[in-house]
Amino acid sequence: MTQRERLREQLAADGTVLLTVECQEGVVGRNGALPELAAAARSSGALRNVARLVATAHEAGVQVLHAVAERRPDGRGAGRNARLFRAAARLPVQQHPGSPAVRIAEPIEVAEQDLVVRRLHGLSPITGTDVDALLRNLGCRTLVVTGVSANVAIPNAVFDAVNLGYTVVVPGDAIAGVPADYTPALIRHTLALVATVTTTDEVLDCWQDPRRVSRA
Repeated sequence: MTQRERLREQLAADGTVLLTVECQEGVVGRNGALPELAAAARSSGALRNVARLVATAHEAGVQVLHAVAERRPDGRGAGRNARLFRAAARLPVQQHPGSPAVRIAEPIEVAEQDLVVRRLHGLSPITGTDVDALLRNLGCRTLVVTGVSANVAIPNAVFDAVNLGYTVVVPGDAIAGVPADYTPALIRHTLALVATVTTTDEVLDCWQDPRRVSRA
């Protein structure tokens, strides 16, 4: 089996879910809390590639799940055991439930059939959330991980998914972090050891391929 054939089999629509991680206005939006990360997500093309993947997933019948990070205005339930959490509490833009900051960022389009999972604590979009149960109920075997940041949430998601038994596919040009040269280093030296690293175009080719197959 060639590498392309293996990828096509992994990405069969009946067992694949596309996960977008923290692709929300308050994180990657133009007026978000993390301008350096937002700039990296946009200038690298990662955010645009996430939007392309989501649009094609909708057309191909691939389930899309958006993982959103939130924080209550009173901070109740939020972690305080890491420097990152304490810094987040002081940011000028807060990820408050129901606010514009927690809306999925443009140009990503959210369809009626998409699932949105919101978390109030922790670093991972999977552990401690409903994501694993939802994936199992959906019959997911392959999880395509996209979004931000390559510094924290993306590796968390990849490791958690692998530990839970899912096959993970990472389109390397659909994730972003800071500084810019950190993301390719993370992909090469860490994510490539546990996930199938590919590109947005290669994933789109599998989902758009008329010979697309279902897994037995």
